[in-house]
Amino acid sequence: MSDEANGNGEAIGNGGGDVASEWAEALAEQQAASEGGQAGDGTAGAEGAAAADAGAGGDGDRRAEYAKAAFQALEAEPGRGDGEDVNLDLILDVPVTLSMEIGRTQISIRNLLQLNQGSVVELDRLAGEPMDVLVNGTLIAHGEVVVVNEKFGIRLTDVVSPAERVRRLR
Repeated sequence: MSDEANGNGEAIGNGGGDVASEWAEALAEQQAASEGGQAGDGTAGAEGAAAADAGAGGDGDRRAEYAKAAFQALEAEPGRGDGEDVNLDLILDVPVTLSMEIGRTQISIRNLLQLNQGSVVELDRLAGEPMDVLVNGTLIAHGEVVVVNEKFGIRLTDVVSPAERVRRLR
């Protein structure tokens, strides 16, 4: 087969040298360039050597050594104690999803596929039991269904305390 030339006059195609040896040469050049530009670092040489071994068909047992990142210890913001008021004005206009749940059940996919108009699905709640009020999927209250101006609504009968909400998140 013959090699074709690309727009830069370089040969392309499947003829020519071994791909692994070409990669090894390119990695060796990159390693030499990085050692010259980053003298005293030590990480680039090990990294390049490991990459050259892997690219040249080496066993890949050599691993590059990396320096561990150093971070400052986190400290509390000055003036932000537990007893201070928090400004909630920033989040008051954030939309949330409020939903009511009358019950749940688990059914097999076979039974799910057999559902049609008129099917009755039994839920885990008794009739007359309060509904769950959820905000973005988190239980915040219980209530009962009411009708107001021909629309459904819910009258809250029990609001979950903030401490209980936090406990349920864990």
